[in-house]
Amino acid sequence: MPQTKHPTNEPHRLTSVTLAPLAPRHAGAHKGDFGHVLVVGGDRGTGGAALLSAEAALRCGAGLVSLVTRPEHVPAAMARLPEVMSLGVHSANQLMTPIERASVLVVGPGLGQAAWGRSLLSAVASSQVPQVWDADALNLLACTPLPLPKGSIITPHPGEAARLLGVSTEAVQADRPGAARKLARKYAVVCVLKGSGSLVADPAGQLALCSRGHPAMAGAGLGDVLSGVLGALLAQGMSAWEAACLGVWLHACAGERLGVQGRGLAASDMVPAIRQLLEEHSACLA
Repeated sequence: MPQTKHPTNEPHRLTSVTLAPLAPRHAGAHKGDFGHVLVVGGDRGTGGAALLSAEAALRCGAGLVSLVTRPEHVPAAMARLPEVMSLGVHSANQLMTPIERASVLVVGPGLGQAAWGRSLLSAVASSQVPQVWDADALNLLACTPLPLPKGSIITPHPGEAARLLGVSTEAVQADRPGAARKLARKYAVVCVLKGSGSLVADPAGQLALCSRGHPAMAGAGLGDVLSGVLGALLAQGMSAWEAACLGVWLHACAGERLGVQGRGLAASDMVPAIRQLLEEHSACLA
């Protein structure tokens, strides 16, 4: 009789069949039924990253989306995304009221590692709502341990994963499943280890592999879009594991669909494609 490996030793592949769906919306649904995502980020020179996350959260069905960023970025945010409630803040004190109103936080896109970003991240870490940490939130986390609430997701690329684990990027790439599982256990969250063959791991050792995607996705801002997608799925009631698996698959499939057009894929191109794929997977109406 052939030997079989224990199922937890090998990742299962993400497919449209194995992914959890979002529930259809009933006829009397209203915006309050689908959560409030607050995106925190966008220091000077990187305001676009936070905008991409907010747009992705909006287009993936979050009932309400707010953005906290540098005051000078608010006019651009209002012009591009009038549906998003944009607030410019100078300090963490101004962040408290927006945090209290949110059901999910997306933190890190364009946050920076200067005093402004550090103070905002410290304020965010005190909230107990589910959170998605990406980009500079992870770089700051590698320097200063902070608690992440239950039901949260981190989304490191290999370089960020290496800093969080205190190893080299080459070591992460040499054992991506091991790195993803270590990060999930270390921070007691769901970890999305990005890259070719993105992996999703949870603290119990569960592991999933996304084999979709396209080399055209190698560009700036695509991770910011993914963070917004994950925030929207959490806001609509998915668990961190379900949201991470579905979000990663949607993101990769959108890149694959658009990648056939060749080079020059912009992060903002991804949002309409992800929205369409989400509807194909989980129709709004039953």
